[in-house]
Amino acid sequence: MYLQKYYSKSILKSIGLFFLLELFLTVNVMAAYKNSKNNNTRPLVDTIIKLDSVRDKKLLRIKTPARTNQPGNVQFNGADTVIKLDSAGNKIKKPATASAKKDTTKKGNSNELSSEVKATANDSTIFDKVHDIMYLYGQARVTYEDVEMDADYIRVDKRKHVIFASGRIDPLTHRYIGRPITKQSKDKPVECDSLLFDYKTKKGKIYNPASQQDGNYISGGQVKKLNDDEAAYRNVLFSTCSKPFPETDFGIVITKGIGEKKRIISGPAYLEIEGVPLPLAIPFGFFPKPDTKTSGVILPTFGEDSKLGFYIKGLGYYIALNDYMDLTTTGTLYSKGSYELNETIHYLDRYKYSGTLSLSYGSHNYGLEGDPPQKDFNITWSHTQNPNSSPGSTFSASVNAGTSSFYQNNPASASYSLQTLTQNNLSSSISYGKVWEGTPFNLTVSLAHSQDLTNKTVTLNLPTFNFNMSTISPFDSKDRVGPQKWYQKITVGYSLQGTNNINAVPEDELFKGSTLFKRMQNGLEHTIPIGFNQTIAKYFQFSASANYNEWWYFQHIHESYNRDNPLGPDVPQIDTLGGFKRAGAYSLSAGMSTKVYGTMAFKNGSLEAIREVMTPSISLQYKPDFSDPGFGYYQNIVSNATIPYPVNASVYSIFQNSVYGGPSAGKQAGLSFSIDNTIEGKVRPKATDTSTQSKHIKILDGLSFSTFYNFAADSFKLSPVTFSGHTAILHQKINISFSGTLNPYVEHVTDSISAGKITPVVHELNKFTWQNGAFPSLQQFSLSMSGSLNSQTFNKQQNTQNRNPNNTMQNMTPEQEQKLALLNTDPSAYVDFNIPWDISFNYSFTYNNNYTSTVTTNTMMISGDLRLTPKWIIQYSTNYDLKAHGFSSATSFSIYRDLHCWDLSIQWLPFGYYKSYNVTLRVKSTILQDLKLSKRSDYTSNAYFGQ
Repeated sequence: MYLQKYYSKSILKSIGLFFLLELFLTVNVMAAYKNSKNNNTRPLVDTIIKLDSVRDKKLLRIKTPARTNQPGNVQFNGADTVIKLDSAGNKIKKPATASAKKDTTKKGNSNELSSEVKATANDSTIFDKVHDIMYLYGQARVTYEDVEMDADYIRVDKRKHVIFASGRIDPLTHRYIGRPITKQSKDKPVECDSLLFDYKTKKGKIYNPASQQDGNYISGGQVKKLNDDEAAYRNVLFSTCSKPFPETDFGIVITKGIGEKKRIISGPAYLEIEGVPLPLAIPFGFFPKPDTKTSGVILPTFGEDSKLGFYIKGLGYYIALNDYMDLTTTGTLYSKGSYELNETIHYLDRYKYSGTLSLSYGSHNYGLEGDPPQKDFNITWSHTQNPNSSPGSTFSASVNAGTSSFYQNNPASASYSLQTLTQNNLSSSISYGKVWEGTPFNLTVSLAHSQDLTNKTVTLNLPTFNFNMSTISPFDSKDRVGPQKWYQKITVGYSLQGTNNINAVPEDELFKGSTLFKRMQNGLEHTIPIGFNQTIAKYFQFSASANYNEWWYFQHIHESYNRDNPLGPDVPQIDTLGGFKRAGAYSLSAGMSTKVYGTMAFKNGSLEAIREVMTPSISLQYKPDFSDPGFGYYQNIVSNATIPYPVNASVYSIFQNSVYGGPSAGKQAGLSFSIDNTIEGKVRPKATDTSTQSKHIKILDGLSFSTFYNFAADSFKLSPVTFSGHTAILHQKINISFSGTLNPYVEHVTDSISAGKITPVVHELNKFTWQNGAFPSLQQFSLSMSGSLNSQTFNKQQNTQNRNPNNTMQNMTPEQEQKLALLNTDPSAYVDFNIPWDISFNYSFTYNNNYTSTVTTNTMMISGDLRLTPKWIIQYSTNYDLKAHGFSSATSFSIYRDLHCWDLSIQWLPFGYYKSYNVTLRVKSTILQDLKLSKRSDYTSNAYFGQ
């Protein structure tokens, strides 16, 4: 249970990670293996190592000895270490042979093994009983205790406890295949070209190892374990690239070195890029290599800001507090007096919880010399809990709060993200949930925060809780036998909500002592729903419900007119009074619904039939008028009737602007009408379709109309007619939704003269439009269309093959984990190069009719990417106003170049307030995420800044 932290902030520390190789080199054995004499069994020529001539010389980094006449062979001590290379003509020369010697080892307790050596092979297995040697051919496998070994060829010398493994040359491709793969205990597998292994002492030698750990890769050279605490290495390439040598893009070659448990003593080492050595080398090195987290200095970056001057950015210190928590402190200092500070705490208790807490503070001198600096702060906190750690209870936190100008004045804290820099609000939530198993009760307690960055106001909920009881059937029995009786279908529920609310407080007044007491609002709301459902005559669904709400408040308002009010005697004065007040409200409804099916068949064409499903419903609704003086929830206010002042009278609710509101005014006793329509089509199969089955497609889904007629109203009894619907086209890839409101009453517009100007005035008449032979007028309409298309959208077969229902985080491949880790560090770093093109769009249209004028909006948002070549991709995002015929300032372009181990990215904001560009070349590995080269044009240098 250790906190995983990538605290490699320099090349030296990244070099140190390579020496973790010795942790999984326990498969190494002593290389002193002597030749043996001739025998009557299969000779030892099988121990010749055959490598691929395309890569072997560079991989080993050793020259061919002058004493041999075979330019393709490399001779080591012992027959088992002879490497046979294929020539340019792929001709394999006759291998060297070696005779077996008599076994002079004295037998005793020291040679006895504690476990059995298990060996299998798919091709053949040959035993040499004289020398006690076993030869395994074709997908051979050997296991001993916690050691596992797979190779195309394995030789096991049981008398000397030595295993030799290698691959073979494919006769068709002449490539070296079947390389040995070894693994011990929980260590990661190691692949190599050949190896020697003493399975008793657990020592050995590996030639050309290749393995991965913590995002780093090793290949080439030789590694030998000297004892339990030391390992020697020669010409080993340490790299962040997954490709084998010599395709590796970036790496460090360590020519000689000794790795111990706590430290590393290195000989000459140099940097190599694309196989080309660079003049960046060290003659020797001594590095600590602790097995726990280590504190250290974080190196800064240097640069210049057009407004703040030269800077030293990111200088800090990392402190490893313990195995579960660490602290990172960084700061930035500008030459003109500005500075930034950041504290970040990471914590992790595996299988229980994890989280990150960050505190940031900035002081910037963007104004003229002598002006006070702009001071900002921000706090972010994210906490997640493993649901299995505490069954029945949950706790989570997502906090983002601070001054409204923090991201604008600290763009680097958001990695210059346009989405973050242009956001209009911040929000936070901390919640705790509890479910009582075996009961219908559950509880949720939360703290919430929302912040309007434009108006610089803050709303807080300190705290809000919800206690709920899911609906139950009180008259039904768990031991009931047979169908439910009508009274057993009655359901009852209950919920209790409570909150303490500070609404829309100016940011500069939030921390004043009087704000919490004067602006705090609190209250409780009880809700009891009672329901009943019954099927009547098989085709009609009858439902009835009764809802009761009750509110408890500890303050209410009182309004009065003040003739001395400077704003005018007709402006009411509102006072907030303390004291407990309660209010209750109830409503009743009963309705009936059914479904009506209609089908229209077609004899010709591809369209076979159209089916419509209508769901009409009608219900009776009743609610009393809670503004009646008998309830006491509303009060009358009348101004002084003294001449020449006019009399002003109105009714107001004493719970006006309360957190949950109060009972509504006006009596309702009427009928509610609604109808829902679904239209589907049935298409005949094509001649090439072997299934011979018709296909169903949705034409229009959810087209609904609804209204309410209030018999208790004295006028305007019919409410506006609302309608909505949605559908999808292009195989459900593009979604279309619309909604609107129709006014059934006649609107009369007249002119009025005020302050010497003619102003149109709208009068609504208690007369239906169809009485004048007209259709109800459209008051409001909105249309939205969104979708996402890519090159695989219309490829049904490929979509089916790529669909993986088990694609979860639990079974991710190491490559997916690496990409996910990089994505979490920088969301813009991951680009899917497997999809040639992708486009997402969102079209929005709104229409509002005020009868004196109409207001419309017409915008289109487009984003996506285009892969020009397998390694080049362009991303774009923009908003276009179709009415104003112009692009918004939130237009950005990005260009990515996949360099395998490196990543080249170019971001460009062509115009607007944040006009800028950024070019970054960096290593993909998360271990070396600070190894990058950037060139940025800060948006503070453009002409729009500060205007």
